[in-house]
Amino acid sequence: MARRPGGLSPRASACHRVEARNTRMRIVDLSHAIKPSGADPGPYMETGIAYTNHAQGALLAQRTYGVPPRLMRDGEWAALETITNLSTHGATHVDAPWHYNSRIQGRRAATIDELPLEWFYGPGAVVDFRHKEDGDAVTTVELERALRDSGHDLQPGDIVLVRTGRDAFYDDPTYASRGPGVTVEATRFLYDRGVRVMGIDAWGWDRPLHLEAREAVERDATGVFWAAHQADLAYSQLERLANLGAVPPTGFTVACFPLKIAGGSAAPARVVGIVAD
Repeated sequence: MARRPGGLSPRASACHRVEARNTRMRIVDLSHAIKPSGADPGPYMETGIAYTNHAQGALLAQRTYGVPPRLMRDGEWAALETITNLSTHGATHVDAPWHYNSRIQGRRAATIDELPLEWFYGPGAVVDFRHKEDGDAVTTVELERALRDSGHDLQPGDIVLVRTGRDAFYDDPTYASRGPGVTVEATRFLYDRGVRVMGIDAWGWDRPLHLEAREAVERDATGVFWAAHQADLAYSQLERLANLGAVPPTGFTVACFPLKIAGGSAAPARVVGIVAD
């Protein structure tokens, strides 16, 4: 569990209470649901789900096993879903170093199934940058100040989450163009202090890509487009988080285990915050 208790009341729909060994805790959902994507989700972001209802399931059972629906409870059989397309980056997910470059720090970058599970469970801190405008940069100085304001004592293995409030636009067509981004220097600041997982409730960790792309072309310079991703650091990003206002700035635990996708550059994750009451 986290080192210190904390307590902001979460929305009931995003929180569950459990008791274990006489310890009360709240489990707060920090993830968006995986659902079919809209008409234009962006490159490599498509998600498709085919739903089979109970009546269709009964017909499937009749075809497969020869059992007519009249012999099933309420004439129904199994509801089923088939994921017809699932981007590993399309909803709340964990990026692996392999996503950023093929080689990092002189070695082949690790894929999502190769990362240590210990990275994905640890004390959490939320730094508040809701005041930042779309396209702003979160600098090292600002990040240090936000950590001080949160009251969190940063330690190796901690998981730092950047709250921008842009999760409110998750279903909005403008979502990808919203939010501030974390600079290379601020990313390295966290990495140098032992942070291996850092996350944000916006579309991406960098500033919106159309802004970085325009600047890179205008300057004809590397290290501008996708700058924090390609910082040559072996770390994981959590992107498209939700509900960060339902956990305290410090005193909670983050669990964010990614699906074990062989050779994956990323994987969906059910990210939760665990708050001791």
